[in-house]
Amino acid sequence: MTSVPSRAAPGPGARGRPRGFYAGAVHLDLIAIVVREYDPAIDFFVGALGFELVEDSPTLTTSGGRPKRWVVVRPPGAATGLLLARADGERQAAAIGNQVAGRVGFFLRVEDFDVAYARMTSAGVEFVTPPRTESYGRVAVFLDIAGNRWDLLGPAS
Repeated sequence: MTSVPSRAAPGPGARGRPRGFYAGAVHLDLIAIVVREYDPAIDFFVGALGFELVEDSPTLTTSGGRPKRWVVVRPPGAATGLLLARADGERQAAAIGNQVAGRVGFFLRVEDFDVAYARMTSAGVEFVTPPRTESYGRVAVFLDIAGNRWDLLGPAS
């Protein structure tokens, strides 16, 4: 086994984290999801998944001169949101629906799995696996509007 040299500051804190690595509180704010168009993506995340539209503002144009928007959605009460980023160019368009190489890359945890599953199914969300129980709880895999795979996660029954 090869040892990887640490780039962290000396003096590990809790769980091996370097002390003083960040000044103040830190959290993951946004994760970008590349989409074809803004409005259908907003409709999916807000309408089908029940997320909140936090911001929808015009921003600078893309490198190709097309106008773009800063669109943020997030689950109710969540700290981390999704930045819905319209693909700009062929390279970004190729990533639509394949941001994590076909793996499940996003995880939506809910308190009541059955209610969320029923609501999402009735809203037209495509589930690619039936619900099952794992050691970490109930799970079913669904696709977002771009084709990315998500786990819907709930407590074990």
